[in-house]
Amino acid sequence: MNQHVFAIESFLDEMAAANGLDPYQMRRKLLAGKPDWLKVLDTAAEKSGWGKPLPQGSGRGIAICEDTDSLCAQVAEVAVTPSGEVKVNRVTVALDTRYMVNPLTIAEQAEGGVIYGLSAALYGKITIKNGMPVQGNFDTYRMVRLAQAPKIDVHLVPSGGKVWGGAGEPATPPIAAAVANAIFAATGKRIRTLPVIDNDLSKSV
Repeated sequence: MNQHVFAIESFLDEMAAANGLDPYQMRRKLLAGKPDWLKVLDTAAEKSGWGKPLPQGSGRGIAICEDTDSLCAQVAEVAVTPSGEVKVNRVTVALDTRYMVNPLTIAEQAEGGVIYGLSAALYGKITIKNGMPVQGNFDTYRMVRLAQAPKIDVHLVPSGGKVWGGAGEPATPPIAAAVANAIFAATGKRIRTLPVIDNDLSKSV
């Protein structure tokens, strides 16, 4: 699912850029007639301040998906230094699990899902040396830690219906595309392969 959403939501942004369209507004048109999807998308865009100016070298990216019968939209706000270092400053999450029992637990699950997906998007890879994986544990497999963690705002917008959606996984798939799309907004450079650290985003390219 993670790779699937990354491919689709990244390509949607490419189509928007090629046609001079706002990525958020293009998604709104494609989701016409789907009020639950639009509610999630609109909430993420509104709460993130979509369209408001950012400093040079910064950008916002948006992505949306359905996973475990839940809907999740995210807006990532990133800054890219002239040397190509990426800092994810903020992630705005809108999550529709259809119903809720404990909203706090759902918000916490969403925060964890963002960190898990962000770690994979920015750093996640396994390298093989002499037929053995180099990364044997979390001391050698890089993760997003507190110092690198963005501010995460979670907004719950349950829509009801015939099913109960999951809360443990739907916040993970959108983050890679949201970050990649934000990097494009900040630099004009498109991320088509992950992890992000394997891409040269320096201005000298």
